[in-house]
Amino acid sequence: MIPVQHYLVVSALLFLIGATGVFFHRNLVSIFLCVELMLNAVNLTLVAGSRSVGNLEGQALALLVIVVAAAEAAVGLAILIALHRKRETINVDDQNLLRY
Repeated sequence: MIPVQHYLVVSALLFLIGATGVFFHRNLVSIFLCVELMLNAVNLTLVAGSRSVGNLEGQALALLVIVVAAAEAAVGLAILIALHRKRETINVDDQNLLRY
């Protein structure tokens, strides 16, 4: 049986990798994937926490996060496609729609 601390360490590493990817990548698709990685790290923490306590509330909340992540993926990809069609690039430095 694997201790809960191991799951939490893996989750923290996944979240750290996702956060650094959000801060340092310039491609919107890469940033989008890093946000999804951060959501999966949170899911791993919720499931590990519910496993240590012995109830299913954390797993139910993780299922809710998965549903929200799926909706976010659909809307986010639609926005990325619209930006690519309008600007013909998905580089973060070239996107200044909200600047003015």
